[in-house]
Amino acid sequence: MLELLNDPAVWASFLTLTILEIVLGVDNVIFISIAAAKLPQEQRRSARMIGLSGALILRVALLFSIAWIVSLKDPFFSVFGHPFSWRDIILLVGGLFLIWKAATEIFDEVEGVEHEANVVAASFASVLVQIMILDVVFSLDSVITAVGIADHLEVMIAAVVIAILVMMVAAEPISRFVEAHPSTKMLALAFLVMVGMALIADGFGFHVERGFIYAAMVFAGGVEALNLIRAKRRRAAKS
Repeated sequence: MLELLNDPAVWASFLTLTILEIVLGVDNVIFISIAAAKLPQEQRRSARMIGLSGALILRVALLFSIAWIVSLKDPFFSVFGHPFSWRDIILLVGGLFLIWKAATEIFDEVEGVEHEANVVAASFASVLVQIMILDVVFSLDSVITAVGIADHLEVMIAAVVIAILVMMVAAEPISRFVEAHPSTKMLALAFLVMVGMALIADGFGFHVERGFIYAAMVFAGGVEALNLIRAKRRRAAKS
């Protein structure tokens, strides 16, 4: 252990992996915040904490099963000559679920007040099931990233734990912000559709660099921030 602590390369991989895990966790936090928003106010924090705790447990468990994770990338059947592995199937199912969930939320938002009467309040259990389904997909992506960057299990676990703790702290303010600004929620849902498409593309063997996706998110988020600042100044000028 002391050898690891005294190795600069280990610290470099730890910092790199921690930052990447936090960035990859943004999708997870956005989805959890939007899913939990369907619950009564007093249950939302519990749903977020249980969802993120589940993500932590799942990721650490997957890290202890690295050999099995690697085997998930081995093809086990093919369609029209294209091989598919269990990882591909998980990404495809997760991507489709993410697009379906985001599209449903967008529909509810666009329909507005008239549609709200027809929307049945989500149960605590159903929200947790949705969160855990996406936890599996995001955790698989996270663990594969960790295996590709760090060589030591201790480093991977430490980076994942710190990233999840940061996500737990950030979940509450992110949720409040998204709930307070409907246009931001629409943008977040559009992000989830984009991530879902990237997962499906990965499932079919067409890897989409996450850097391009996050660059688009940052750009769109910057534009939205300018819109919010303009709206705030207009309200202040009227008052």
